[in-house]
Amino acid sequence: MKITKVDVWVLNAGAQAEMRKPICCRVYTDEGIYGDGEAGIAYGTGWRAAYGMVIDMAHHIIGKDPMNTEAIWEEIFKGTFWGQGGGVVVFAGMSAIDIALMDIKGKALGVPIYQLLGGKCRDKLRCYASQLQFGWTSKIGPWGSPEEYVGIVTHAVSEGYDAVKIDFTTYDDNAGKIPHAAKEGFVDKALLCRVEKRMNAIREKYPTIDIIVENHCQTDLNSAIAIGELCDKYGIMAYEEPVTMLNPDVMRELRHRIKTPLAAGERIYSRWGYYNFLKDYSIQLIQPDACNCGGITELKKIADLAHIFDARVQVHVAGGVITNAASLQLEAAIPNFSIHEHHFRTTQDAINVLGKYDLQPVDGSYIVPDRPGLGQELSDFAIETALLHEEVTEYKPASN
Repeated sequence: MKITKVDVWVLNAGAQAEMRKPICCRVYTDEGIYGDGEAGIAYGTGWRAAYGMVIDMAHHIIGKDPMNTEAIWEEIFKGTFWGQGGGVVVFAGMSAIDIALMDIKGKALGVPIYQLLGGKCRDKLRCYASQLQFGWTSKIGPWGSPEEYVGIVTHAVSEGYDAVKIDFTTYDDNAGKIPHAAKEGFVDKALLCRVEKRMNAIREKYPTIDIIVENHCQTDLNSAIAIGELCDKYGIMAYEEPVTMLNPDVMRELRHRIKTPLAAGERIYSRWGYYNFLKDYSIQLIQPDACNCGGITELKKIADLAHIFDARVQVHVAGGVITNAASLQLEAAIPNFSIHEHHFRTTQDAINVLGKYDLQPVDGSYIVPDRPGLGQELSDFAIETALLHEEVTEYKPASN
């Protein structure tokens, strides 16, 4: 089997198109089998770079055997010069290619990808409702008052979820956006009071629900400690991205100051990046993104590395339909799985129509898809409405 062509698209996310530009590819073979992949920079600044990176890397795989996923991964990593420099754009490009090749491999062998990773450890994946400060399914935010935060949690609980994630520092009392600078250093006591009122209101209503507190790396060590003490007080499940990931020593210091388990990973790339946090036990819940950590091939190695350090795994899911599908396959196969992230954006039709299959949890849990490969692929609608498209058929060797 040989790779004959790669299509690369910027997909149209409809109502979310202003803030989201999913970057996806489809790798074709001479035996008629194809596989889909995604680069995990759909939001924030950088989608043009990810689109270009997938196109550049696609040239390196034309004519190769798609079953040789390890060899292809290593050639791109070592042979492109910038591969070993790392970073989200490099690893997002590698991820898109790798996921598409794993999809092909599963389809060629007639098995789901989880079978290629050692088989299933579980049939169902518990989910949490993620980013409730933005909304949940039919109830759209943002929120200001503690009562509104209780209301959105109640909405998620009514749909079968017993775990939620909220960034309590995104919006003020009037649901206005809080500036980045206001969350750093010796923060205003009003911010801490607001956070505590919201936590307390939810905990009083739901004393046993699991809550993940998200800070999006917008607090520094001082403010993170202050909010972390509230996490300890209210029995929070995990405290996510409380400080920047650029200095592992800061995360380690925070770990020594509070008891709540720390979570992070969407801005950590490859097993090399994770090693610096795991070796100091700075993270208890790792959150690698299948579409920017190096793909499923690398994601499995990261999960195995975390297992050595007693860290659990929750794959980061905030992209498109391929991101979600790849995450489900990996999480089904690893022993140290914790919980699956079901993101608010993934509950919206603008994202779901980009997939052939409507993969949604039932009563707060996913049944692992058992179709060959990813168990998901891009819909005809996604391809027909794409904003940009590049077809790659010419082989160019990776050269440093």
